[in-house]
Amino acid sequence: MHILIAPDSFKESLSASEVAKAIQKGFQKALPEATFDRMPIGDGGEGTLVALAEGLHLESHSHTVTGALGQAVQAHYATNGHLAVFEIADICGLEKVPLDKRNPLTLTTKGVGEMIGHLVDLGIKEIMIGVGGSSTNDGGIGMAAGLGYRFFDESGQEVAAVGDNLGNIVRFFRDSNSPDLSQVTLTIITDVTNPLCGPKGATYIFAGQKGLLKTDFAHVDKAMEQFYRQSFPELLDLAGAGAGGGMAAGLVAFAGGKIISGIDAVLDVLDFDRRVQAADLVIVGEGRMDQQSLSGKAPVGVARRTPKGTPVIAICGSLKDDLPDFPVANIQAAFPIISGVDSLEKTLAKAPQNLERTAQNIGNLLALTDF
Repeated sequence: MHILIAPDSFKESLSASEVAKAIQKGFQKALPEATFDRMPIGDGGEGTLVALAEGLHLESHSHTVTGALGQAVQAHYATNGHLAVFEIADICGLEKVPLDKRNPLTLTTKGVGEMIGHLVDLGIKEIMIGVGGSSTNDGGIGMAAGLGYRFFDESGQEVAAVGDNLGNIVRFFRDSNSPDLSQVTLTIITDVTNPLCGPKGATYIFAGQKGLLKTDFAHVDKAMEQFYRQSFPELLDLAGAGAGGGMAAGLVAFAGGKIISGIDAVLDVLDFDRRVQAADLVIVGEGRMDQQSLSGKAPVGVARRTPKGTPVIAICGSLKDDLPDFPVANIQAAFPIISGVDSLEKTLAKAPQNLERTAQNIGNLLALTDF
C-alpha cells in the first residue's frame, strides 16, 4: 500500500511537516509494509511559505518589519531572485499576538507593505503572498501605509491605518517615494472565497476568532463597506476579497494584486496530480475541520483533485458539529485526534502523540481488511 500524506498545519501547534511525520509514524506501526509520500501543504495561511519554498527550491531569507503590535519582527520570505513568497501570518498572524492583546481593529498590517517594498528594492518581479491566518480586520490599509499611503479624516487630520479608523477615512494619497509596483506581478494566495463585506464577509466570518465581539460585527462591517464603496466599489463583489481581514482586497486595491486559489496553486507547484496517481490512500488534515473547510480549504482542495476511486481520509485536531455526515467533498471519513477533555494548552502539546495514535488505529482497521 502506498499512502500519500498531505496535511495542512495545525494552527498554534504543529507545522504541516510535523503533522505529516506524526501521521506516517502511526501508520508505520500498523502497516509496516506500506510506503509513504509526505506532502506538507498550505493554502494561503501558515505553511504556505514552506510548501512553496520546498516545491520551487527557493532560498529562505528574513527581513525586519513592523509586527502586529507595532514592534520590530523578523519576517521570513523565500526567493530565487525573480520570484519571492511570504505569508502575512508570519508578520501579523493571530498566533503571534498574546490572547490578552488580540483586537483586530487596533493591530497593524504595516509590515506586509514594508515586506513588499523590500522585495521590490531587491529587484523581485513576481511576489506571491499567502493571506491566511491574520490577526487583523483592517481591509489592508495598514499594508497600504507600509507602501507609503497616508489616510485622512473629514477634518483633514491624518489617522492611523488600522481597522478602527476605516469609517473615518475620507481621502488618502500615496507618497512620491513609495515603491514602484508597475513592473511587479503580485499574486494573492487565499484559502477562502468570501467577499469583503456582508454576512459572509471578513468581519462576520473571521473577526470573532480574532477577538472582535459579536455585538461589534454590524458597525465594523459597515465601516469596511463604506471605505471600499467610496474608494474601490468594484471590489465589494470580488470573491476572496475578504481573506485576511480584507487584506486580499487591500492588496488588489493598493498593490495591483490578483487573487488565486491557495490550495490549487500549492498543489500545482508540488506536482500533486502526478504524485497522487501512485497512491492507494490519501490522508488529509487540519487543526479544526468545520463547515468553512468545505468551501475550499486545504483538505477539501486535496480531496477534490484526488482521482475517483482513491479513498481520502481526514485526520484533524477536532471536528466541529456543523459538518454534514461523511462522505462529503470526496472525503470518505474524518477522525478527530482529541482523546479526552483537557486544557487547550495540554491538548495542543499532546498533538503529536494523538496524531500518531489516531493514524495507528486507522491503520489497524485497514490491516483487518483486504484494502
